[in-house]
This record gives sequence, C-alpha cells and structure tokens, in this order.
Amino acid sequence: MNVVFMGTPDFSVPSLEALAADGRFTISAVYTQPDKPVGRKRIMTPPDVKVCAEKLGLQVRQPETLRSADIAAEIAGFCPDIIVVIAYGKILPKEVLDIPKYGCINIHGSLLPKLRGAAPIQRAVIEGEKITGVTAMKMDAGLDTGDMIATLETKILPDETAGELFDRLACAAPDLLIDTLVSLENGTAEFTKQDDEKSTYAKPLSKEEAVIDWSLSAQQIHNKVRGMNPWPVAFTQYGGKKLKIYAAKLSQRSGKPGEIVSLDPPVIACGEGSLELLSVQLEGKKQMPAADFFRGQRASVGEMI
Repeated sequence: MNVVFMGTPDFSVPSLEALAADGRFTISAVYTQPDKPVGRKRIMTPPDVKVCAEKLGLQVRQPETLRSADIAAEIAGFCPDIIVVIAYGKILPKEVLDIPKYGCINIHGSLLPKLRGAAPIQRAVIEGEKITGVTAMKMDAGLDTGDMIATLETKILPDETAGELFDRLACAAPDLLIDTLVSLENGTAEFTKQDDEKSTYAKPLSKEEAVIDWSLSAQQIHNKVRGMNPWPVAFTQYGGKKLKIYAAKLSQRSGKPGEIVSLDPPVIACGEGSLELLSVQLEGKKQMPAADFFRGQRASVGEMI
C-alpha cells in the first residue's frame, strides 16, 4: 500500500516509524508543518516528524498550506493509495481528501465523538475523564467528524499528567493504525457514523487559562495541574511572582481557599478539600520539590497563596 503521511509533533512519530518498518507499506512522502522559531532565542526548529522522516530517508514536504492547486497536484503525483493524518495541524481541502483510493485516515487522540479538536488528550485530563483512547476515522470536510473505523480504549490513571497520557496514546496508535490500513485494503473495515449530539470540543490550551482558582474543588485543581503539564503549566501567585505547579496530589486537610494549611508537607486548601504540592517553580528559578521551596521561602501556616 502506497502511503502519504501527514503529521507534525512527537505524537505522530511512533506511527511513522511503525509504517516505515512494516514491509506492507511504502511511504512516498511525508508532509509536516514548516520549521518554526522556538524559545527565547527564536531558533528555527524542525518538527519532530521532519527529524524522524529524514532519519528514515523519506521525502519531506513542508507547505504553508494545502489549499493550493499546485500542492494538490503534487500530492496526487505520489499516487497514494491512502493518506494517513496524525496531528498534522492543517485542514485538508476536498481536493486532497478525494485523491487517495482508500481516502484519508486520521488517528485522533480521543474516543470520538468526544473531544473533537486540537487538544483532546489535555482536555480529557482537565475535564476529569476516567476513560479515553484513540480513534481511527475516515476523514471528511468537518473537524474530526468522519466515520469511525476502530477505537482503542485506556483508563486515565488518577495522577497521570497529560504528557504521560500523550506518550501512552502515541505508543498505542501504531497498532490501531496498521490494523485499520490492513482492514481497508482487504475490505473488512466497518464504518460507524458519529453521533453529533454526543460530540464535545477540545479547544487549544492557552496560558491565560492556566491560572489556578483556589475556590474550585481540590479534584478540579488537581485535574488542571495534571492536564496542563507539560504545557502551559498551571500556576498561582506567591510573593508577587508566578509559581508554577508541576505536580500535586489530593489531601484531606481543610481551610480557607488558597490558605497554606500545612508546610510538612506543603498543603493548600481549596474550595473543597485540599492539595498537597509536590513540585513547583517560582518565576525566574528552577523547578524544585515544593517542600524545599516553601522551606527556603520561610513560609508559615495560615499564609494565603
């Protein structure tokens, strides 16, 4: 089966590697986002998929948009039987969707129709979901609205971060993808329409929503801390500076929302329950164990955070 692969971040890499290693598939080209400036020094950095593709000796294309007759003609020139899309980050126009014999297949990081959109893994954690997974679907013109072909479910662990879940789902995706491609080629694939009435949307994360509201329950704040790790990282204020919280766990102590109710270990009261802080980073400083941070700050029980 002749494949054109489209993906950008590290989530896509295990699937690209699996396709390249499987003798049943030929990857004619890899499409990914253009290199982008990263960090304070704005160093131009290639996407993870580009780095992987070049190591595998594959052709790489990085168009600014797919909404071009020339790009559509270029893709058609590779004569793909199928286009595989995993976290590419660009909309495929109808002219591209119609090119392959078997259509365009997307591997999405949720159990559709829940959490369509850009940040399904992070939102699953933030919203307190207990179960998530990956879905293989045939793409159409909508946003993650195509017919489902196969799914893989997994439990979200109580203290699991979005980054940890991201890695687990990335490693689970290749088997689902290859099984889906084989079923399409041998004609055994079954298509199930999504129930739009049950759909939810996973909007992109923003730095603005990372601020912690201590009047919320400890469970809600714990979900936010987990769901926003590794980016943008949930934060509060301490001593007039931003204090990022990388890890925490639920506690049963009580007090006023935002009050330090214990220092050994450091525990902050919430609107309901409390949260023990495990790993923090003060603005301009390094990440460190929360107990060491508060000890160094000479914090006291009863302080508000």
